[in-house]
Amino acid sequence: MPQKIINILSGVLEKVIESRLQLFFKKENNKTFAYPAIKSNKRDKSALNTFIHDHKLNNEELTILLLALMPHVQPNFLDAIIQQYLPNGGEFPEIGGVKGSNHRGTIPTGETALFIIAGNDIDKRIKASAYFSPDHFFAKENILSLQQVKEGEPRMSGKLILQQEYVDLFTTGIISKPVFGAEFPAKLVTTKMEWKDLVLNPKTALPISDIKIWLEHNNRLIDEWKMDKRIKPGYRALFYGLSGTGKTLTATLLGKQFKKDVYRIDLSQVVSKYIGETEKNLEKIFVKAEHKDWILFFDEADALFGKRSNVQNAHDKYANQEVSYLLQRVEDFPGLIILASNYKSNIDQAFVRRFNTIIQFPMPDAEERFKLWRSALPPGATLAEDISLENIAAKYELTGSSIVNVIHYVCLKAMADGSNIITKSNLLEGIKREYEKEDRVFKP
Repeated sequence: MPQKIINILSGVLEKVIESRLQLFFKKENNKTFAYPAIKSNKRDKSALNTFIHDHKLNNEELTILLLALMPHVQPNFLDAIIQQYLPNGGEFPEIGGVKGSNHRGTIPTGETALFIIAGNDIDKRIKASAYFSPDHFFAKENILSLQQVKEGEPRMSGKLILQQEYVDLFTTGIISKPVFGAEFPAKLVTTKMEWKDLVLNPKTALPISDIKIWLEHNNRLIDEWKMDKRIKPGYRALFYGLSGTGKTLTATLLGKQFKKDVYRIDLSQVVSKYIGETEKNLEKIFVKAEHKDWILFFDEADALFGKRSNVQNAHDKYANQEVSYLLQRVEDFPGLIILASNYKSNIDQAFVRRFNTIIQFPMPDAEERFKLWRSALPPGATLAEDISLENIAAKYELTGSSIVNVIHYVCLKAMADGSNIITKSNLLEGIKREYEKEDRVFKP
């Protein structure tokens, strides 16, 4: 159980802090600072214990991790210990710590960690500050960081921030999905459909199989075949074709098959007219996704990855810098990124050159439309005798999503009539509605 290991380790951390405070306040003569023996039970399969063993945390790293975790499980943890040494209150700048907007207890900072680990030994403090460097796995894997402080203030005065997914993992054993909003403008997309429900042109299906091969074998290629020096870490794909031709469903099915979450980026929440805001919004997504093994799906990607304009003013210059930022971020992302657009020509050529694969999703032909009509019909519905799906498929050019819309319409009409029979008049009316959406001329 997570509670057991947290109780044990909070007791260990308490002893570590008390040892430092006793030495600082000279409560015991000739005392030297020492970490208590940490007896870890390898049979404990809790997420926190597993994390400690997998990352081979030393005492100092464990101290920092537990300091960051404690406010989430024991709000008065630090205050209760300090009050034993300062019962009447008073200033204690050496131990750092800040108050939050809502949290009433003391939140540990980098200064808190350095004091507990090194006291006032400047050499040891400088050495311990390396745990907060970009090269340490805490930062590389986006586990733990220091909150940025105002310019001119010491960096170590920033709050210790343990990413929420690790708080969830260590306390409940489960990582909660990120919530869509301003801080994470992307939505998890799922489907109940299977590959057999997706009707694709053979020329489209072939390069999709290449993506499947990459998802299955890339880790071996990088680790066992030592290709990390020669190839970029991730895989970049462009899906282009009219809306409703299967781009989103394909991305979702890839995630479903390989048990990876697929997040569709909501560009309405990302793209901003204010200089620098678009990059900030995107950075939130990339940082969050970096070590999660997610698939990122940019639908209607033209808004972000469109062609650069000739520089005529300062705004054009900055827009082009924005594209350069995106190029770098997309290239550095270690997972699968899929961009979807109606037209390949809308995408900036600089991005096109960097795609591992470019896949067209054409309008389905008559044979493919016939398969779509048949697969979309629910088992409980019956076609009227005067309906020939083959003739309907040959006569009316519709995408897969449009065909589903028509079936949805006619099934509801049949139910409203107290029947399970789909009539030809309702079917043609449904097709007419889809044509009118696109300002196309319908001929019965």
